[in-house]
Order: sequence, then structure tokens, then C-alpha cells
Amino acid sequence: MSDIVEYGQLYIGGRWAEPAAGTGGPVIEVVSPHTEAVIGRVPHAGRIDVDRAVAAARSSFDSGVWSGLPLAERIAVVTRIKDGIAARHEELARLISAQNGSPYSWSVLAQALGAVLVWDSAIAIARDFPHEERRAGALGPLLVRREPVGVVAAVVPWNVPQFVAAAKLAPALLAGCSVVLKPAPETPLDAYVLAEIATASGLPEGVLSILPGGRETGEYLVGHPGVDKVSFTGSVAAGKRVMEVASRNLTRVTLELGGKSAAIVLPDADLDAAVAGIVPSAWMNNGQACVAQTRVLAPRAHYAELAERLAAAATALLVGDPLDPATQVGPLVARRQRERSLDYIRLGRLDGASVLAGGGRPAGLPTGWYVEPTLFGDVTNTMRVAREEIFGPVVCLLPYDDEEEAIAIADDSDYGLSGSVWTADLERGLEVARRVRTGTYSVNTFSLDLFGPFGGYKDSGLGREGGPEGYAEYLEQKTIHLPKGTGGG
Repeated sequence: MSDIVEYGQLYIGGRWAEPAAGTGGPVIEVVSPHTEAVIGRVPHAGRIDVDRAVAAARSSFDSGVWSGLPLAERIAVVTRIKDGIAARHEELARLISAQNGSPYSWSVLAQALGAVLVWDSAIAIARDFPHEERRAGALGPLLVRREPVGVVAAVVPWNVPQFVAAAKLAPALLAGCSVVLKPAPETPLDAYVLAEIATASGLPEGVLSILPGGRETGEYLVGHPGVDKVSFTGSVAAGKRVMEVASRNLTRVTLELGGKSAAIVLPDADLDAAVAGIVPSAWMNNGQACVAQTRVLAPRAHYAELAERLAAAATALLVGDPLDPATQVGPLVARRQRERSLDYIRLGRLDGASVLAGGGRPAGLPTGWYVEPTLFGDVTNTMRVAREEIFGPVVCLLPYDDEEEAIAIADDSDYGLSGSVWTADLERGLEVARRVRTGTYSVNTFSLDLFGPFGGYKDSGLGREGGPEGYAEYLEQKTIHLPKGTGGG
């Protein structure tokens, strides 16, 4: 991107509006993690803007202009949003890569087309969901009804902005909710494209607002008394703060937070297949993924061989310009993230871990927030590099003696978001999957499918996104008692 992308207005209630602070108000400057130059500017939403957006959402919801429509009509509008994203997916992928450093090839598949799949799955789930059902109660027939929860505050991170926005917006809109979406200040530009698509889809006024802003804007939004439901994706510390602020109004909360997921390689595993599967899931999105397999557990008998193979694979990853289709690892989103990763690499060395690959800034890239794909060996699960989410291209290899120890190490974490197991015996792999306490697990693969519920155990969050379970997060449950003899069950 050579030209600076500038927007002077906010998207409030489906209309382009001047920020409350006016054209001279605070501005978010979007900085390229590759060139370190400004590539975009958008207004920074303030409290008055949040008030306007929540008021528009409340009015549209209470009027029934969206929530009162038949589901088929909501599906038709949401389908047009999904088709609009599909039509502009390459543009969205380029914008996201330019903002956060995701390799363009990964952005096309995971950031943009992945978002299309999320919208598509949500449509299918909503179409088949039992919004009303009759039951035979103990005292008479019952009608159990699911109704939209109301006004939703959706706060999305910078690492996968369109994918996460889809995971929140699609079910919320299909359920009949009105939404205020807050993109991260690092990645607001693709959200403006989404606003253009929403307008073209025929979404009624008031139903959707998009407000770029920082932490203060987000905190004011999630604590707003006009909000009925908060859906947040981000760090554990921020998630705890969101829960604290939202609790003042007893606002319902879904939190998708961090991870420190373990890939268990069992002794019978095909090491070629295991390495081929683990490498892209460990260093995916430059390591900036909550589901990344950042702890690899190796049987002690195969530890040396696995270490050699993983180190060679990490060293071979092509690091460079995120907009180059050949790039496999791009820069981290911001200077603070690069320094964070480098600090953890120093900590790992101090704690006695061995750097098997990477370990610093790549040669030949003097500009940009780059860190080499790094593999640590000789790691114990007590080390900070093994316990804390780094959110950078740093992976730990840990040895284990038997299967029981491997499961214990995998579970010895404050997190429980993802994981995988690699084995020649599918049933054995399924048994390991059943025992590890984590929200999403893969056997001989790594996958994330929004037809199933996605979320975490422990500090990885509360609630679920995806599947009927995630759709239900945007619905209230109502029981209607009927007189005897009117049917039920």
C-alpha cells in the first residue's frame, strides 16, 4: 500500500456521521508493521459517539425494525453481507495484511475467506435452530421460546479482525440483535469496508455501528447501561476487566481469551506428518493466534529427531513483506509486540532453554517489527516461556516420558483453548482428546470449524462462539406455560 487510506467519519447506526469531536478531533493513525510508516487514518470514537451508537441500536431493536423481521428476511440481508465480503475478499486480505502483518496468502484463506465461511455457517445454523419448541411439563404443556438478547457490544482484536467480527456479528444479527462493533485501533481500515458492505446489503438503519477506538472507548462501551450483551475477544487481563465493568449492569458476557496450547506427539506418530501439521499451526499468523500450538510435547525417545526436524522447518520459513504472496512469516503488529517476543526469548535463555532455531531479528530486514521464527528446546513446563502467552513466533519443545505425563503437562496450564495429538492410532488419539481439558482439540490435524462450539476452559474464557451453542449466546430463553389439554411435548 503506497497511498494513505483516510476516513473522516464514523459509521453510526448505518449512517456515515461526523465524530462528536468534529473533524479536528482525535485520530487513529494506522502504521505499517513492515515499513513503520503511516498507511491510514480514521477518527477515534469517544464517549458521545458510543452514546449515539448505543441509542441507535436500542431504538432499532425496540422498534422491531430488525428484531421483528421474520428469520428468512434477516437471513436474506445477512447473506448479502456474506456475498459482499466474498466479492471483496482480496481487498480485505490486503488491508488486513498491511495493518497487522499477516502473510497475504494466509490472509486470503483465514482472514477473508475464513470470515466468509463463518458467515455461511452462522446462516445455516440459524436456519435450522429451534427458536420455539413445545415440551411436556410436569404441570402442563410448555412453550420454550428463544428471543434476541438485545443490544450487543462486540469488541474484536487486531490479529484476525474480520474472522472474529464474523463470529460475533453473524449470529448476533441473525438472532435479531442490534450491534455496536469496536475494531482494534491497529486494524480499523477493513472495518470500514465491512460498513460499506453492510450499507449495500440493505441492513436497516440503527442496527449496526462501527466505532474504532482504544481501551477507554471499549471500556465505556462494555459498561454502557444500554448494552444487553458483550462479546469480547482479547487478552486475559482485558477480559477480566471487561467482566468486571460489565458486571455493574449484570450485562451478559462472552469472553474468548488467550491460549498456550499443546501439540502432543505420541511415540507411534508419523514424524513427517506431525511436523507438516504442527509447523503451520505453531507459527500461524506470525504466532499471533490464540489457538497456536506453541508447546510441542515430544516423547523422550524421539525428542532429538523431532527437535532437528522442527528446527529445520522453522529455519526454512520465509520471513518478509506480508504483502508478498511468497511470505510465510510477516512482521508483528506493533513495536511493543516485537519487544515482547524478544524479551521472552531473553527470558527463555536465562531460564536455561536452548535456542534451536531463530532467536532474534532476521537479517536483511532493518525496517519493520520482525522476529525470527524461534524454537526453544530443553524447556520445562515451569519456565515462563512455557506458561505465558507470548503472542509471537516463539514455540517451545518439551520432552515427556509417557502418555500420562504428556497429558499432565498439556493440562498444567492456566489456559485451555486448543490442542492437538499426533498418533498412528486414531482411537488412542481420541482418548487423549477426551482427557485434555481444553475447548477445541484436533487428532492428526489442526482445524477450527465454526459449525462446532469454540471457546476455552480456565483462563481461556467464558461461553462459546460457533455452532448452535454460539448462536444461543445471543438469545434469551423464555418459558411460556400453557393450559392443560392444549398439547405439548
